[in-house]
Amino acid sequence: MLLKTFGWSFAITAIGLVAAVFYGGWEAFGIVAILSILEISLSFDNAVVNAGILKKMSAFWQKIFLTVGVLIAVFGMRLVFPVVIVAVTAKIGPIDAVDLALNNKDHYQELVTDAHPAIAAFGGMFLLMIFLDFIFEDRDIQWLRWIERPLAKLGKVDMLSVCIALIVLLITAFTFATHAHQHGGGHADKAQTVLISGIAGLITYMVVGGLSGFFEDRLEEAEEREHEEEEEAERTGKKRPPVVLAGQAAFFMFLYLEVLDASFSFDGVIGAFAITNDIVLMALGLGIGAMYVRSLTVYLVRQGTLDDYVYLEHGAHYAIGALAVILMVTIQYQINEVITGLVGVVLIGWSFWSSVRRNRALAAAEGKATGTDEKTEVPSGV
Repeated sequence: MLLKTFGWSFAITAIGLVAAVFYGGWEAFGIVAILSILEISLSFDNAVVNAGILKKMSAFWQKIFLTVGVLIAVFGMRLVFPVVIVAVTAKIGPIDAVDLALNNKDHYQELVTDAHPAIAAFGGMFLLMIFLDFIFEDRDIQWLRWIERPLAKLGKVDMLSVCIALIVLLITAFTFATHAHQHGGGHADKAQTVLISGIAGLITYMVVGGLSGFFEDRLEEAEEREHEEEEEAERTGKKRPPVVLAGQAAFFMFLYLEVLDASFSFDGVIGAFAITNDIVLMALGLGIGAMYVRSLTVYLVRQGTLDDYVYLEHGAHYAIGALAVILMVTIQYQINEVITGLVGVVLIGWSFWSSVRRNRALAAAEGKATGTDEKTEVPSGV
């Protein structure tokens, strides 16, 4: 099971590390290895959240996620995306941007760094909306009840998450503009870019997430209706065609997963520049890490880990909230990538341990109840 799920990841790792040695020697090998670990540590919460969505999809769409999705994640977000960002912000052609990335790496890094406020605002708002919608939802299983219970009650207010997200964006843009003005920098105009990018992230979430949720609800209704019609068809002897809506629902959930992965990858791509500005090594290292995140997602689904450890999804969403805040803060201040990675690992580790304790408590309570029943039954049998 482990080899079957992670087989492609192991293969890509070997190919990527060998390619790194041929490209730049053992120093390149070390850089690619470090970037791979960085990507995995930063994106573990991504895998948990992805698993929560992927478990609703068929085996076919899980394969699409591991094939087409990987191509989008590795080549799209880790290789093409930084080049597109440079091309747009520097107002140059894509070919010139690629030439810049390969032959003038320092200037390329500067351009990507200059584009960071817009990238962070877009990704930060998208991830913040995911966290807010999760925390404001009234759910049967609650992890940190003292936080989640009152927030679930507040969540009954319509559009509350959107209002809070917009307030955060306005505060961030205003603070960025004020800081630039006080220090006499020429970046005050970027506050407008931050505002526009953040609104774009919010709109993207509402469109993609809304369509995904809409078709998912329609799918559930169609499945219930199909079950009833199948019973009727058995009585009449007529067969009904399969529900086509499942494909639409799966497609939009797949699209939602790709946008989600893109938002998660922003911090990894930007953080990678702290280690290297070589786009080839960056693509190799982050690509290997992205493969493991994909495989881990499928492993969590097939093992039923989220069902066994019910607080894992909570921990991942809290990590998303933390990452959203960190992205918004990095618009103005620099935060070490190690801190970003550790926050997610700690929150998910905490939620996992809470899940283990919950399972033990339930098992103990069940064993105690069974033991009590046996004690009461034995005398009656005598």
